[in-house]
Amino acid sequence: MLLEVQGLQVRYGRTHAVRNVSFGVQQGEVVTILGSNGAGKTSSLRCLQGLIPCAGGNVYFDGNEITSISAAQRLRRGLVLVPEGRLIAISLTVHENLQMGAFCRDDRDVAGDIKAIYERFPNLGARRDMVASVLSGGEQQMLAISRALLARPKLMMLDEPSLGLSPLMVERLFDLLAALHQEGLSILIVEQNTSMALELASRGLVLELGQLVAAGTAQELASDDRLASAYLGSQ
Repeated sequence: MLLEVQGLQVRYGRTHAVRNVSFGVQQGEVVTILGSNGAGKTSSLRCLQGLIPCAGGNVYFDGNEITSISAAQRLRRGLVLVPEGRLIAISLTVHENLQMGAFCRDDRDVAGDIKAIYERFPNLGARRDMVASVLSGGEQQMLAISRALLARPKLMMLDEPSLGLSPLMVERLFDLLAALHQEGLSILIVEQNTSMALELASRGLVLELGQLVAAGTAQELASDDRLASAYLGSQ
């Protein structure tokens, strides 16, 4: 098991945002976390990355317990989050944003990896010396994913990557994620577009008010009318 989560709990003061959630992600697998707003999806990812403290439970990654280590240490071990809203540095150039993604690396292959990013995303290459604020929403999302790739993730976590994108860009985004998965990348994705998330993933779990209320294969979740109407939206 690449990622194993046991009894995860997250609190904000008296608010219990995540309650005893357990799940895992196998090497080379895509797993999606679904649920309505306020279900605890973003809190779960932020806790797994170490951006907010774990109030209970244990997290294991690549065979080691990481419950108490810092976000930077988790990043160096290959656990990488693409946050909701992208959070790129819009005052920095595209190239500088990519260099930020490799800050934890000490090898000499960064320039080659950035070159490969520009070959994969010619639009980013054409704008490499422009500030990131000139990019469209879709280009900014590709930059955020590219920045994460520069950290050489073993598991990439994505929080609502299609949020605010046009239908065409959403299709391109999911084509990219499918290609990265085919190349061997493990993915944990929180996504509002449930139909596309379940199409990409092999397994899924559904959260409601911080609790795990359903889990199964993507096909099982997609075909369950009760779950679709209660938790997964009308998509």
